[in-house]
Amino acid sequence: MRRVILSGFLAAVILLTGTAWSASAQGNDLETSMESEPEEELPAGFFEEGVIPTTAEGLDVPAPSAILMEKETGTVLWEKNADERLRPASVTKVMTILLIVEAVDSGALSLDDTITCSAYAAGMGGSQVFLEEGEQMPLREMLKCIVVSSANDCAVAVAEHMAGSEQAFAARMNERAAELGMVNTHFTNCTGLMDDPEHLTTARDIALMSRELIKHDWIKDYTTVWMDTIRDGTFGLSNTNKLIRFYQGATGLKTGYTSSAGHCLSATAMRDGVEYIAVVLHCASSADRFESAKTLLSYAFGAYTLADPRPAEVLPPIPVTLGKTGFVQPVISETAGLLVKKTDASALEVKVEMDETLQAPVEAGQEVGVMTVTLRGEILSETPIVAADSVARLTWWDVARSMLKLLFFGEK
Repeated sequence: MRRVILSGFLAAVILLTGTAWSASAQGNDLETSMESEPEEELPAGFFEEGVIPTTAEGLDVPAPSAILMEKETGTVLWEKNADERLRPASVTKVMTILLIVEAVDSGALSLDDTITCSAYAAGMGGSQVFLEEGEQMPLREMLKCIVVSSANDCAVAVAEHMAGSEQAFAARMNERAAELGMVNTHFTNCTGLMDDPEHLTTARDIALMSRELIKHDWIKDYTTVWMDTIRDGTFGLSNTNKLIRFYQGATGLKTGYTSSAGHCLSATAMRDGVEYIAVVLHCASSADRFESAKTLLSYAFGAYTLADPRPAEVLPPIPVTLGKTGFVQPVISETAGLLVKKTDASALEVKVEMDETLQAPVEAGQEVGVMTVTLRGEILSETPIVAADSVARLTWWDVARSMLKLLFFGEK
């Protein structure tokens, strides 16, 4: 009863003030509750974009390790010590969340599934929602706690539900990391809570798993939450990612802090249909991580655009010789945009080359041409043009029947 009353009071404080609270720290090597690393007063206008460099050479961010990536193409626009192996703190949970989301999308889990907290999960320190042993919550609530408040107890409870133990879940995390090409990553747990010397990753690898996570658009229903509650409104949650509230277009993603890892952040934002990922690690202060991420994201939005080089007109059909259908419709096989500097967008040149005729049979997906995009004579992309449908070849009987119709009835 005492906990419920206390939780209700804390929820009221959050909703009124918009600030996160903290419980007692579990030691210097643990994250404090609600990721409450020492709060820093950010100056007025801190999140205003101001003058942003238009060239990569002009970028200067305080983060010791950082990377800027575009989501759709995976293009890296800028990097700084992006392959240095560092402790990620709670940014680890990007992979934890990814495995949960993929399990939901595959049908292996449901957001309505009930998750039961074990004694081990209840004993997690750092950021938590103070689950008790045997306490149950639907997955949707547990996921919200993990995403918004970095709840270590919820992360471990879900990991145990999915894999039987946190250790087995960490093995799955490493398997998925390998599949994503995260060659410099090794996870030993699902939270990033402990500063385990073997629990390491890089800014580049975090960008890769962040990109994979935001492909699942529904997770943004959670990552864009600024404040919410659980336990029927008696326990408040507050997002430690200040970009969600103060940066235009912010879509996520995850903060992290321990005394050894420093202040970390994987930040995502979308404007005009283009989404970027900025990862910053081992920052000296919370202000440094937000300043670094904000500068990188604003540079991307200001300097680049995702161009669609496809012709506005439908491609003309291609005649098919000896086909049961006389024509086949060509289509451009890929729909991904082309990331270019805004100053270069009007200079793009698109050339479409296609076969004049085709011989049946034609298979759906068969290459029938190519679209080439160039910029001042340099080839930027070559995209195959393919047949939209299959066209079967006429048989001898089809030919004979057509000739008989023409001979006796004047029909083709």
